[in-house]
Amino acid sequence: MIRWVLTIFLALVVFSAAMPWLQKLGIGRLPGDVRFRIFGREVFLPFASTLLLSAIAATLGKLL
Repeated sequence: MIRWVLTIFLALVVFSAAMPWLQKLGIGRLPGDVRFRIFGREVFLPFASTLLLSAIAATLGKLL
């Protein structure tokens, strides 16, 4: 359980850092991605994008 929580947390950190580049590809605007402002800062939680990119990575891992 802890391993999955850590994996999801790391994926969120990586995707948040790479969002300007990924938005050019259309990632980050999927239904299920949450974006809101709190205390003047924009917070982005890419749940659907994380699932999509994880599925793509798993498929590539199986094929290679």
